[in-house]
Amino acid sequence: MSFDLRRALRRLKPERLVTPLESRPDDELLFVRQNLRPGPELLLDTVVYIDALQDRSPPEVDEIMSLRICNHSAVCLAELTNAYGRLDNAHPETPNTLSRISEVIAGIRPHRLAEPGSSAWGMAGILAGLVFRLDCYQKGQERKLLNDALVYLQALEFGQVLLTRNIADFDRLNQLVPEGRVLFYR
Repeated sequence: MSFDLRRALRRLKPERLVTPLESRPDDELLFVRQNLRPGPELLLDTVVYIDALQDRSPPEVDEIMSLRICNHSAVCLAELTNAYGRLDNAHPETPNTLSRISEVIAGIRPHRLAEPGSSAWGMAGILAGLVFRLDCYQKGQERKLLNDALVYLQALEFGQVLLTRNIADFDRLNQLVPEGRVLFYR
């Protein structure tokens, strides 16, 4: 196993953090803008797929994804495929929804799909627990935070920029591990 708990605890210092994290103002965050150019590879958060499936992604997000190499996380794949077990087959929209998700998954090139390493998994547990404790999240949100931390750390591990609309959670993760890069949109 390639996870060093002592190193992770020295890096994050969870025992020293006791005050809630403040949301940073927009001018301190990096947002997708118009007049984009090619740049670093992206790792797509699950919300990017959801916005695309619901035809809600802004034009600048579509543009940046056409200009940059887009990578995919096995964590997001699991969040997408969760719908196959969760959705009610008797609901009239379920077949269409699952069909669209199938198309998205079929479009993921195998060499662009990766999973976080064991070090990211170990760190993600600590990081998600910190955000949960510091910001008083509701019970039941732990898994969502763990998935977000995994995707964030995977992007860091592979040197990619995480693309997301989830400003609240990823801003906090970025404050705790500032070497990660996140590109936000609304």
